[in-house]
Amino acid sequence: MLRSLHIQNYALIASLDITLERGFTVITGETGAGKSILLGAIGLLLGQRAEARMVKGGASRCVIEAEFDLTGYGLDAFFAAHELDFDGTSCIVRRELTAAGKSRAFINDTPAQVAQLRELGSRLIDIHSQHQNLMLATEDFQMSVVDIVAANAAQRDAYATAYAAYLDATRRLRQAEEALDAARADEDYLRYQLEQLDALRLEPGRQEAAEQEQRRLEHAEDIRTALAAAGAALQGGDGGGAVAAVRQAGRQLLDIAAMLPAASALAERLESCHIELRDIADELDTAAAHTDIDPARLEEVGDWLSHLYTAMQKHHVRQESDLIALADDFRRRLDAVDGGEEHLDALRREVTSARQAVDAAGTALTATRRRAADEVGRLLRSYLQPLGIPNVAFSVELRPLSAPAATGLDEVRFLFSANKGMALQPIAEVASGGEIARVMLSLKAIISASVALPTIIFDEIDTGVSGHIAESMARIMRQMGDGGRQVISITHLPQIAALGQHHFRVFKHDTPSGTTSHIEALDAEQRVAELAHMLSGAHITQAAIDNARALLAQGAGGASQP
Repeated sequence: MLRSLHIQNYALIASLDITLERGFTVITGETGAGKSILLGAIGLLLGQRAEARMVKGGASRCVIEAEFDLTGYGLDAFFAAHELDFDGTSCIVRRELTAAGKSRAFINDTPAQVAQLRELGSRLIDIHSQHQNLMLATEDFQMSVVDIVAANAAQRDAYATAYAAYLDATRRLRQAEEALDAARADEDYLRYQLEQLDALRLEPGRQEAAEQEQRRLEHAEDIRTALAAAGAALQGGDGGGAVAAVRQAGRQLLDIAAMLPAASALAERLESCHIELRDIADELDTAAAHTDIDPARLEEVGDWLSHLYTAMQKHHVRQESDLIALADDFRRRLDAVDGGEEHLDALRREVTSARQAVDAAGTALTATRRRAADEVGRLLRSYLQPLGIPNVAFSVELRPLSAPAATGLDEVRFLFSANKGMALQPIAEVASGGEIARVMLSLKAIISASVALPTIIFDEIDTGVSGHIAESMARIMRQMGDGGRQVISITHLPQIAALGQHHFRVFKHDTPSGTTSHIEALDAEQRVAELAHMLSGAHITQAAIDNARALLAQGAGGASQP
């Protein structure tokens, strides 16, 4: 529950500190006194958008901080998942906003993302404002009510898993069908292009080898001449070549080896050089002999490279390996055409199996909803009859969908009738504003019995009602508070304010420097004065005071069952 709230420099609030209790709390005050400002500040703690204009004029920043008592609400997993400190009991949420528009958030003094505030806030406080009454017309809200009462989280999870698998299977089938259709449309083109590439007899490294061979053939005569000249320099006629010269030098050294021992080692080295030079000379002669000038082969290699370069330019690639990859892709796409129907048949079987799983999970989910639909109808009628709709008829209609949806195999409609003899119709089409407010309060009471939500705030839920109806609504809210949770109602009606177990008054104060909003907890006598003011206006009469005391005395008796 919300244990305390601190607000500094927010809108018209300069500084505010209040302590809140469990049970039913009412907040009253003149229109424009700042009740909506208080809710706006709490909304920031729940992750709503922050704007620089929210900072009080003249201040550099505003701070909103709340302490929550989360004992027994099972939120440890949230704090562990987000690596936030938590002692299992207390949680402090703080939001800071500068006049420049920069916002920071903290959970237990640890910096937090706004998304984390929203996630945590959705588990801490439910603020029901007048615009939320519009939710009653939405199928999502109606379905959520039924699911909460059904307590069917396990069935919904099972269905969601099956539905996700079904969507994945249908997506893969659709993509395969589209790919096959596209491949069939391009089949002739693909086969022609593949034939052109296969004609090149592509293989890794062939381009480089061909380009080297082309260079060799283009310069064959120069190569042969150079090889012959090099061989002649080594072999030279009449003993003038390098081979003979080295051999002669070695012999000269051997002749003096007996007189100069070092000459023997030098002679051996020269002999090794002689052998190497002779081998090189032989290889040069062989290479020169095998270097042919072959115009036909040069033309053949040149033609192949020309076709290769043309194919590269055509397909906008720069390497032979890219053409090889392209040819492989053409083959893969043609293989898909050839084996496409077999692949589609396998995917269709997967879709059928996935649909059967969806139908089975959806049927189990629908069964929980049908049981809960009857219970929602029964409970809602029991709440609405004492709220001034004695002839209420209400039904939760479940209708099968033509195809599975994310929420299940059915759709839900709340059907309503407030008068005898009037046929049940969709509630948004026939219920008045006051009736919708009473239905929403009743639904919140039903939901609160199933959801462990610490705090519920009603912002003028009493719109469109008065008198004993308002009192009955207050008794429902008090009953919700007596159930161990914290219920806060912002109200203009004395019948509701009188039943509060705790009472705060919001008021404005004008000073030379500007207007500020304040909130104060009321004691017994102050509550009498506030209720008398709500009953009679600015001029408080003795009758209003007596009426206020009577209302408070009646409220002190507690809340009866609806």
